[in-house]
Amino acid sequence: MSQFKPIRPSRVSDEVVKQLRDGILSGRLKAGERLPSERDLAQDFEVSRVAVREALRKLENSGFICVRHGATGGAFVQELTFDHLTMSFVDLFLAERISIEDLYQVRLLIEPEIARLAAQHITPEDAGRLLTALEEEERQSQSMEDDIQRKTTVHFILAEICRNKFFEVLVRALMEVTRRVVLAGSPDFNFIHPAGMHRPVVEAVLAGDAQGAAEAMRLHAIEFGKTLIQREKTFREKQSLSSS
Repeated sequence: MSQFKPIRPSRVSDEVVKQLRDGILSGRLKAGERLPSERDLAQDFEVSRVAVREALRKLENSGFICVRHGATGGAFVQELTFDHLTMSFVDLFLAERISIEDLYQVRLLIEPEIARLAAQHITPEDAGRLLTALEEEERQSQSMEDDIQRKTTVHFILAEICRNKFFEVLVRALMEVTRRVVLAGSPDFNFIHPAGMHRPVVEAVLAGDAQGAAEAMRLHAIEFGKTLIQREKTFREKQSLSSS
């Protein structure tokens, strides 16, 4: 007996999306599980294969499934992560719907609070991870990408310490857009983000000084943000030149 319900003609593909998405969110459809073929899904839902294909496309675009081609291909349930949402922020930036100044304002609001909460919730295990990340970012990097990775890790760890997934996704989105701007607009990341900029933040968090951590992060966001705004202008100029 099929686990799916027949669907009425109106908004057919949306109804297919809803049932499949509900199955994924409820755990009935597990990450890595292969969905039935288009033909079988069409029979289960009592709809056309075109409607099923459209539904699968929508689910793939929203990150619920991935479609693989070939003899062992098909539609597979994805592990739900923040990656899709992060890339949506990047797309909005590339489309000039949001700017670095917009993100700078968000960082001024969000990141000091993250540092404050981290100072209140840090555990000995968290402290070890944070110290390791700080030491790593102050070592000589092999490339721009490596340098950026090292100097964003502290932000990721601070967000994780807060035990709040919304903070994690916001920080990851902010850091990914920042990475794109820096790679496009600056030959030397160390110039705009010298080693040691995170040390006052980390030391305050490790000391459990919530207010001091928040203030140190606020100053860091201001210092780095103003420089990054200038880098964004360079990024936009390069985009304009490449499209002309």
